Amino acid sequence: MINAVYRLTAPRLLDVCYQDIAINDGKVIIRPLKLSICKADQRYYQGTRSREVLSKKLPMALIHECVAEVVFDPTGTFKAGDKVVPIPNIPTKDDDIIAENYRYSSFFRGSGYDGFMQDYIACDPERLVEIPDGVNLTVAAFTEIISVGVHAISRFEKFSHARRDKIGVWGDGNVGFIIALLLHYIYPESKIYVMGTVHEKLSYFTFAEGTYHVDDLPKDFVIDHAFECVGGAGSRSAVNQIIDYINPEGTISLMGVSENFVDINTRMILEKGLRVYGSSRSGREDFVRTVELLHQYPELSRYFENIVGDEIPVHTIEDIHEAFRRDYSRNFGKTVMEWKK
Repeated sequence: MINAVYRLTAPRLLDVCYQDIAINDGKVIIRPLKLSICKADQRYYQGTRSREVLSKKLPMALIHECVAEVVFDPTGTFKAGDKVVPIPNIPTKDDDIIAENYRYSSFFRGSGYDGFMQDYIACDPERLVEIPDGVNLTVAAFTEIISVGVHAISRFEKFSHARRDKIGVWGDGNVGFIIALLLHYIYPESKIYVMGTVHEKLSYFTFAEGTYHVDDLPKDFVIDHAFECVGGAGSRSAVNQIIDYINPEGTISLMGVSENFVDINTRMILEKGLRVYGSSRSGREDFVRTVELLHQYPELSRYFENIVGDEIPVHTIEDIHEAFRRDYSRNFGKTVMEWKK
């Protein structure tokens, strides 16, 4: 079976190559339906990663957020036409201690390994999660980033104490929106507060108990736990502001990606007895829990529909370029490519 793979060979340069896919080696053949662009994809596409990283990773098919349709399954796990979300993380070794998304031996699609920007993809059946009827497929296209939030919350459940009256989320972008919304549904008794820098973006968080500009927090404001979803140059001020406003023995979940080292107030971390931990990517359990949440709470999907900024039909390589251009010009929301190739 001949497959077309659309690879980034250099910043803003895409090329198509053709590969043969075996259809009887125990792999499920799927065809992408909708693909969602992530900031990590943009860093490769725009060439903002270091020259050393780009030379190691490229050429590579981008995209690790996708919903697809089963074309052929020799294992009998799925039926042709079933809608599935492929898991981009591919573990190669078992480990009873380290989660699959933190193992050095795991591969990750769209990061040094071809992502989902292909006509067809061969997957192990355990790397696919079926989407129940009724779940919006456009939202399902970015199940992966939602599952990253679910993973962070799973770690929060493991590391945090039981007093969860007030939870703060720093960051008014996509990740902050996803984390805050998930917390709102998973912990309905908790009050969720969101801190950001753009009033227009903060207006999307209608479900939160309160939203504040980071320069205008009340003097008596305190939280029990916090999630940092800022990343980049803003990480330093966000983390240190969290340390100032968090109650003793609270937990701080770091989720924002920064290319540079970040100075933080370790003295107050020690004095308050804080627990700081990182979360990155997700595994099968997180995908399953995410799909269950989307199925259990239909209104959750409707909230996520609000952050879809563009849904662009893709027939040609130029359509892919247009999708990345339009996504890059937006500072909030998800761009979804409807794969018509």
